[in-house]
Amino acid sequence: MNNETIGTAAGLVWNALAEAEALGTKQIKKITKLKDKELYAALGWLAREGKVNFAETEDGKELLVSLFQDK
Repeated sequence: MNNETIGTAAGLVWNALAEAEALGTKQIKKITKLKDKELYAALGWLAREGKVNFAETEDGKELLVSLFQDK
């Protein structure tokens, strides 16, 4: 995996999130067809750029991801 691959994966994740208010990591994987390491590298990329927010589900079993919204 290199920066180009991670950047491409980040674009796929961003596009999936742009279509929804928030998605769980399982949903993102299903939509983007990324492997675990690709997904988490992409989320790290987007987090470093300040483009995503993270929250846990109420039961704490899954990570919810949404795009950062400027207000």
